[in-house]
Amino acid sequence: MNKTERLLAIVMELQRSKLLTADQLAEALGVSVRTIYRDMLALSEAGVPIIGETGLGYSLMEGYFLPPISFTVEEAVSLLLGTEFIENRFDPALRRSAHSSRRKIEAILSPPIREETNRIQGSIRLLQKDEMVIMMREKANLGIIREAMLECKKIRFTYHKRVAESDGNRINVRTVSPFGLAHDEQNGWLLLAFCDLREDIRHFRVSRISDLIVTDDTFQTPDNFDLQSYRPKDNRSIQVCAIFNPEVIDKVEEANNYYVETTEAKEDGYHVTFRVRQPEELLSWILGWGADVVVTEPESFKNRVREEIEKMKKRY
Repeated sequence: MNKTERLLAIVMELQRSKLLTADQLAEALGVSVRTIYRDMLALSEAGVPIIGETGLGYSLMEGYFLPPISFTVEEAVSLLLGTEFIENRFDPALRRSAHSSRRKIEAILSPPIREETNRIQGSIRLLQKDEMVIMMREKANLGIIREAMLECKKIRFTYHKRVAESDGNRINVRTVSPFGLAHDEQNGWLLLAFCDLREDIRHFRVSRISDLIVTDDTFQTPDNFDLQSYRPKDNRSIQVCAIFNPEVIDKVEEANNYYVETTEAKEDGYHVTFRVRQPEELLSWILGWGADVVVTEPESFKNRVREEIEKMKKRY
């Protein structure tokens, strides 16, 4: 990295982090602290409004922003694919922002870079599910949830569970403190929130939320909660075992079922072990394999599969 590149990198680091010490900058750029001191003097002489606070570090004067910089083809493609993802998956407000950002990025690309970027981007497509009703509900809910998170307000909604509770009820009303959102390709958007009913952090599929409103009650996210490092408690304690026809091994692997714990190909078939909270969570999925699967345990779930098959036979 030459001096010009290093000076640009320093400004970009300060724009991103607001306040950095000389030691932090030296470590980030792989140079000595003495070099950072010289670079700071050079930036100041060039008119960049660097503020040095004794004992705290360096920062940029509020309002200063680095003019647009050039992108490589790979950088441009990455940014444009990111805006496309947001346009496809987020609520209208962020969708408009992503569209505006994409136009600005395209505007500053040089003609050769823009042409090559368009060529590469045209060969990459982000596929979406065809469940348009669910996606529209997701996007509508996302906007309300984001608003509530920004204002630190609780939300109330009706939640439609896929598997009924022990009392047979699949629908209940929850009031929660929304801590964050996570996206999963299998499940779509997930809301991580502290549930007043369960008095613990719970996950809710945004597509299963209806009648969503923001309440007047406020909340404070715990200091020790970090969405990036958070891992949910695994309360799946029931083991289900099944043997699949060897001819469908590739299909079973492609299905990538969330509950799969172990797999092993044997002479008599493809042995798969699942770990679930309730066997009912697997019922529809297992039945979908027809005669290509046999449940071996637990006996109670084998009986449940038999019951469902009998019900199906009566309808045909």
